Amino acid sequence: MIERPTEAEYAPFYAGYVALVPEADVLGVLESQPAEFDAIAGALSVERETSRYAPGKWSVRQVVGHVVDAERVFGYRAFCISRGEQTALPGFDENDYVARATWAQRPLGELAREFAAVRASNLEALRPLDAEAWRRSGIANASPISVRALAFIMAGHVRHHLSVLRRRYGC
Repeated sequence: MIERPTEAEYAPFYAGYVALVPEADVLGVLESQPAEFDAIAGALSVERETSRYAPGKWSVRQVVGHVVDAERVFGYRAFCISRGEQTALPGFDENDYVARATWAQRPLGELAREFAAVRASNLEALRPLDAEAWRRSGIANASPISVRALAFIMAGHVRHHLSVLRRRYGC
């Protein structure tokens, strides 16, 4: 069982994501989340996939694409830090990433499959970690962060965006 991270293991910005994961089994949460995107992708028309709840907001496809981007970034950070990386890892501007991506042109089902593939890869890197690796900390986005905090952040970030999709987009 992976212990919950302490508040000292992540920047205050991530506290909301960590709080969204009260379960003790974070790996179980991570394993279950791709199915939620599959369900959304199977239920929406193309028109709804490209809809926005307000001018200037991302479309459903772009929200899911952002989740894929963040999964890659958080997973890379967890991988590097678990291996003892001491070089500070960069942050990323999610708006710039979405603006330069092709998420809006890709079918939602394809994006859901991509998320599942990236998450599966991250799980393959996380599952075999020993207790020492889970506790390792490094620097990402100019703040200290531990591997176990990243796992909870990954799960909470997805929960946050699934909630936004349900509340704002009616998914």
